[in-house]
Amino acid sequence: MDHLRPDLTRALYQAMRTARDLDAEAVALQRQGVFPAYVSVRGQEAAQVASATALDPERDFVFPTYREMASALAYGVDMVGYMASHRALWHGGLYDVMASRFGAVNAVVGGPVPHAVGWAVGERLRGGDGVALSYFGDGASSEGDVHEAMNFAGVFGAPVVFFCQNNRWALSVPNERQVAGGSVAARAEGYGMPGAVVDGNDAGAVYEATAEAVARARSGGGPTLIEALTYRVEPHSTSDDPGRYREDTEAEHWRVHRDPVALLRAAVLAAGHADEADLAEADAEAAGRAEEIRDGVAGAPEPHGSELFTHVFRETTEELTRQHRTWQEEVEL
Repeated sequence: MDHLRPDLTRALYQAMRTARDLDAEAVALQRQGVFPAYVSVRGQEAAQVASATALDPERDFVFPTYREMASALAYGVDMVGYMASHRALWHGGLYDVMASRFGAVNAVVGGPVPHAVGWAVGERLRGGDGVALSYFGDGASSEGDVHEAMNFAGVFGAPVVFFCQNNRWALSVPNERQVAGGSVAARAEGYGMPGAVVDGNDAGAVYEATAEAVARARSGGGPTLIEALTYRVEPHSTSDDPGRYREDTEAEHWRVHRDPVALLRAAVLAAGHADEADLAEADAEAAGRAEEIRDGVAGAPEPHGSELFTHVFRETTEELTRQHRTWQEEVEL
């Protein structure tokens, strides 16, 4: 941590602390019926915040899955608009994907990976120096789309950072039952790119590994596969019961002894980048911002029901028109 700038480590802590508080608020909103469902990021804040912070929001583009709330926050996305996706107010949320350069929530396992490669190839063809970063999990690493995308990127030298958050559980399936050889990063050699394994709960290590991969891609060095070893301490989603497939003591060990927010706090203090008063102020600011985002998304107006029928097809069909007419008749009764 000593070799990172003090302002950077403080920014990482601020974003991670805010993400932690917002995550707790989001779980509460789901329990209250405001969100139909939610996927927690607790325990993965370092992997997400540090990797997103290593990018340039003016040039690069992020392709997330459905669990990258902390990445969106660190990248500067409008968080009320982003969290609206969890409230099902609009397809992919209410924020501007193109202006934010942060893709819509993608629930297709492995889906963001080929999208990132396609964008990266297009960016290079147009003469830009942007880099795509694609998030995916250890479970997604078994999907064919991921292998094909990595092979394509390796062949064409696409400026992509493949960022695998290996949280040890592909929903209810542990690593040893779905990752042959035990390492996602080891597969990089077969695609002609560097592979790196990093402690996903060490924000400094994640930042440095990602910054190196981004610099390589931007300078024409091609793609990199990063495997950030972390842990999903909460259920896969709010509808999941992890007690059916893993021991509570396992999650508790990571929650208590490997908490990324606590680890970064200790490192920042040890490096002299902040004192307890500074971090107490950061904690208060984080809690306040999380509450503001919570209130904003909870109070956002619901879209008009007619939007069920818009943006389905470029040109409407007879069947869709019939359904719209039926809906109107029922609403007007």
